[in-house]
Amino acid sequence: MNNITFEDLISLVKAYNPDEVQRVTEAYEFASQAHKGQYRQSGEEYIIHPLNVCYILAQMHADGDTLCAGLLHDVIEDTNVTKEELAAYFNPEVSKLVEGVTKLAKMTNVSKHKLNCTNTRKIITGMMDDVRIVIIKLADRLHNMRTLGYKSSEKQKEIAVETLEVFVPLAYYIGAYRIKNELEDLSLRYINPEEYRRLGELRLSIEEESKELLSELLAKMKILLEQKGIPNEIKYRVKSIFGIYKKNQQGKEIKDIHDLLSLKILVNEVDDCYRTLGAVHQIGKPVVGKFSDYISNPKTNMYQSLHTTIMVPEGGKVQTQIKTFEMDAIAQNGLCHYWDLNAGEARIVMQKHLKEKLQFYRSLKQIDKAFVDDEEFVLQIKSELFADKIYVYTAEGEVIEMPVGATPVDFAYQIHSDVGNHLAKAIVNGSEVPLDYELSNRDRIIVFQDLSVRPQEEWEHFAVTTRARRKMREYNRRN
Repeated sequence: MNNITFEDLISLVKAYNPDEVQRVTEAYEFASQAHKGQYRQSGEEYIIHPLNVCYILAQMHADGDTLCAGLLHDVIEDTNVTKEELAAYFNPEVSKLVEGVTKLAKMTNVSKHKLNCTNTRKIITGMMDDVRIVIIKLADRLHNMRTLGYKSSEKQKEIAVETLEVFVPLAYYIGAYRIKNELEDLSLRYINPEEYRRLGELRLSIEEESKELLSELLAKMKILLEQKGIPNEIKYRVKSIFGIYKKNQQGKEIKDIHDLLSLKILVNEVDDCYRTLGAVHQIGKPVVGKFSDYISNPKTNMYQSLHTTIMVPEGGKVQTQIKTFEMDAIAQNGLCHYWDLNAGEARIVMQKHLKEKLQFYRSLKQIDKAFVDDEEFVLQIKSELFADKIYVYTAEGEVIEMPVGATPVDFAYQIHSDVGNHLAKAIVNGSEVPLDYELSNRDRIIVFQDLSVRPQEEWEHFAVTTRARRKMREYNRRN
C-alpha cells in the first residue's frame, strides 16, 4: 500500500507552483469521480494510482498541464470520459497529453503482441510531438513497478522485462537517471528475485565495510577543498544492485568494478570542477584509462561530470564524480529540469533541446520513417537505440553515440550522408581498418572521402543503423 495522500500532493505543488493548486484540485476531483467504484488488485481505490503518478511528476516540478494529465491519464482508457470532454473541461493541451498516453483499444484479428507493439510505438513516437507524453508514461510505469507485487508471477516478469527493454532506455535518453535507476532495480527484483536478493545483501555488506573508508576520504576532501576555498557538498554511494548485476553479466567480479564505490563532489562553478580534480589526485593515484571528461564532452543525454577513479592507501579503488550543482540537478531529471529553469516556456525549450541536441531524436525519426510495420519498428528500436551503446570520437573530439556492432560505414553516415556515400577509408586509433570493422567504446575515428566512390552492396550486410542503410539506398536509387 502507498501512503501518499491528496494533501501530500497539494503541499508539494504549493511549494513550487502555488498558482496550479486550484487546477490540480479540480483534476483530482474529476479523476476521483471518473474512477469511482474502480479498485486496483491491491484492493485500494483506483484513484490512488493516478494520485501517485501525479506526485512523482510533482517531485520533478512538472507544469500544471502535466500534473493534470498525470491525474487524468487513465480516464479515457478506463472510463467513459472522452478526449473532447477533457478538452472542454480543462484545455486541449491536457486532453492531448492524456490521449498520448492512452493505449489503443483492443482490435479484432490482431494478436496481443501486435497490439502491444502498436501501443509501444504510439508512446515512443509521441515524444516527437511532446516529450511530456513519455515523462508521464515513465511516472506511470514507475508507480506500477513499485506496486507490482500484487500481480501474478508471470505478469510480474512480463512487465519487468518490458520495463527494462523499453522504459529504462527512454528514461536514459531524456536524462532522467533517478527514474532509470529505480526502474532497473525494480525490474531485476521480479526478473531474477534470487539474484536480486543475493546482490542486495552483498551490496549492503559492502556498504557497511566501506563506510569508514568513504567517510575518511570525504573528510580529507573537505579539508583540501576548504584550503582551496572551494564551497562544496560531498556524498558517497555504493553502486546500485542492477549496476553490480550488469557488471557481473559482463564477466566482472566485484573486485574488478572500478566504480563500485563512488564519491560525488558538487561545486558551484565549472572552474571549481577542474580545481577539485587536482585535489582528488592528491588523495589517491589515478587509475590509468579511468578518467572521463563529460564536461567538455557531455554525454548525448545532457549528462556532464568529471569522472576519475583513484587508488586509495587502503588498496581499494574509488570513483569520483565531480560536477556543479546545476549538472547534478540535470543528471537527476534530464529534460525535466527545464521545468525549474524555464517555467512557462519549459515545454517549448524541452522540445527544442530534444530536436536540436539529442542524437536519439534524429535516429528515432529515421526509424519511424523507414518502418511502416509496428513490430518491425519496435524490433529496430530495441536493437539500434535501446540496446547497449558505445561512444566514439570524431577527429575534432565530438562524442558520437552508436549501437554496439556499428562500423565505420554507420559512423560516416551519422556524420553526414555525403561522407557515407563517398566513404573511401577509415582510420581508427591511428590505424586503417576495413569498413566492416566493429567499433569499440572510446575509439577515435577519421574517415576519408573519394567522390568516385559510391555505396557498395555489401555495405548493407554489415551496416547496423537505419540511417546508414536508408541513405545508401536513396543514393543508389538516385544514381
